[in-house]
Amino acid sequence: MCGIAGLINMDGRPADRTVLRNMVAFLGHRGPDESGVFTDESVGLAHSRLSIIDIATGQQPMANSDRSIWISFNGEIFNYSELRDELRVKGWQFATASDTEVLLHLYEEEGPNCVQRLNGQWAFAIWDGRERRLILSRDRMGICPLFYTQTKRELVFGSEIKALFAHPSARRELDLSSLAQVFTFWCTLPPRTSFKDIFELPPGHNLIFEKGRGRIEQYWELQYPAAGEASDTTDAAVTQKAEELRHLLDDATRIRLRADVPVAAYLSGGLDSTVVTALIRKHNKNGLRTFSVSFADPEFDEAAYQREASAFIGTEHQEVQCSYCDIADSFPDVIWHAEKPVVRTAPAPMYRLSALVRNNGFKVVLTGEGSDEILAGYDIFREAKVRRFWGAQPASRLRPLLLRRLYPYLGNLRKQSDTYLASFFQINAENLESPFFSHLPRWTLTSRLKMFFSEETLLLAKTHDPYAELSALLPAAYSTWPAGCQAEYLEAKFLLPGYILSSQGERMAMAHSVEDRYPFLDHRVVEFATQLPARLKLKVLNEKYLLKRAAIGLVPDSILYRPKQAYRAPDGRSFFDGRPFDYVEELLSPARLKRDGIFKPGTVTKLVEKFKAGRALGVKDDMALVGILSTQLLVYQFINDFANQRRSMMAVHNSDQ
Repeated sequence: MCGIAGLINMDGRPADRTVLRNMVAFLGHRGPDESGVFTDESVGLAHSRLSIIDIATGQQPMANSDRSIWISFNGEIFNYSELRDELRVKGWQFATASDTEVLLHLYEEEGPNCVQRLNGQWAFAIWDGRERRLILSRDRMGICPLFYTQTKRELVFGSEIKALFAHPSARRELDLSSLAQVFTFWCTLPPRTSFKDIFELPPGHNLIFEKGRGRIEQYWELQYPAAGEASDTTDAAVTQKAEELRHLLDDATRIRLRADVPVAAYLSGGLDSTVVTALIRKHNKNGLRTFSVSFADPEFDEAAYQREASAFIGTEHQEVQCSYCDIADSFPDVIWHAEKPVVRTAPAPMYRLSALVRNNGFKVVLTGEGSDEILAGYDIFREAKVRRFWGAQPASRLRPLLLRRLYPYLGNLRKQSDTYLASFFQINAENLESPFFSHLPRWTLTSRLKMFFSEETLLLAKTHDPYAELSALLPAAYSTWPAGCQAEYLEAKFLLPGYILSSQGERMAMAHSVEDRYPFLDHRVVEFATQLPARLKLKVLNEKYLLKRAAIGLVPDSILYRPKQAYRAPDGRSFFDGRPFDYVEELLSPARLKRDGIFKPGTVTKLVEKFKAGRALGVKDDMALVGILSTQLLVYQFINDFANQRRSMMAVHNSDQ
């Protein structure tokens, strides 16, 4: 993948090439191989390139044959070879072997609707000089990021917010009210971001700007069958569906191996990454390198499963081990690249993993991300099913025992009383008609972190109802879907692009110039999965049932039937284990907290003292500490100290010219 940036001056001023170069300088990690700038009167495009396909002639921004249409493109079009063949039959000629030129000619042939033909992950800007029209587009699942801001005089856009902040007109101010969403859902809801007047183009949307005005158009949406629709779940039908899923995944993996550089894989030891790795091995006969994260703390470690999967498939495997100190060391860089608050440290090991991949000479990795969201893999789907039973039979004594079985890897949960389990999981269990039933316990817990907000932040947060804001984004058909499908939609539509991909997936990989590719997020796989009967995804409490059927013989039985273990990393304790971290002490000091004004100094100080004393800590404390620290880092890096960050970035960029 790469980095893109650009602008339109609506008052007719010429586009400033120096400003464009400054913007793209902040994207050097996304494209360290080369950069380019194009201007056409008041319009400018910029690009930083990570060369993967057609290394010799794929430079950008790229023009069509008469130089009337220009493109700056981040991502990959995996079906570009087939599309190129179609276009050649129609008379189009190609000067390069790149997928960028295929996209450019496809736009000439079909206009903005060309995105319907694409199988890939992308964020691109096309300037159509004939129509004096700018098209911004983002892929269906939100793998590639794309942000924009608009003033009275200009529209400015880029792959990352820091590139926008390099523009002199961009407003750099934290949106305190956005914290109401972050400290509920773990993310903001697009088009909103954590910064005022900075917007995110939602997944599956185009922004078309012409005649001084912009409009956002949705070109794709997740669709699920209505509740009660008849479905065939006989064993013969299940076998057929399993074969179809395996075939789709195989082809999704095959086309994601297209590259002019070596391709590796992440191998976590779970079912999803093992399936992807096994499918890669089927197509790659020349050896395969795999990489994974292991932990010094055995509570989080899955190294034994990773090594077993590697041996079974036949890969050359390498691990990066993460200690508490490693996580704390990496955390400021994590926030710099995520550009948002986070409530978990899980991105930090992924940041270190992508560094290992890059240091071993790889630019591309395939990963199993996305399976849990579309095939009912998360514990929250099973949990919601049990809670729904509980809501119908609130006096049952068996429900706490069943809930305890859902999380065998959580040692603290096994020690809790049935009363404690009921106090958490029974939250709103009787509210069976809520559109957010599945997520209410989790979101209610996260919402309690607002007790750390300052009076000003709390006052602003109270002016926004996160649930009403989320309700406004739901499609009309949402209310007709089964409860399990509603839960999947919330995960795939909002949490996947808004948290998983943006904080621990694409952004952590691109921090080290590594491109993640996701076979499970091939739109054909997603569309197949969303139309499956719910019982083929979650059979009783057996998660990803159909995927397991499809994976028989492909992965070892020990991986196929192992208990689900969610990827986690040590949270709050990472910042107080061993040597002190100066940035933690400074950003969480009463003086700094008072000056920034976002959180209550006294309440935060008590939390910090609790961690330093090593007292028993729960999930709420962990999320509070990480959420507060990441917010403080965000303010420091992007507002208080951005001028110094900019000087450092420009010095590095200029030395590379």
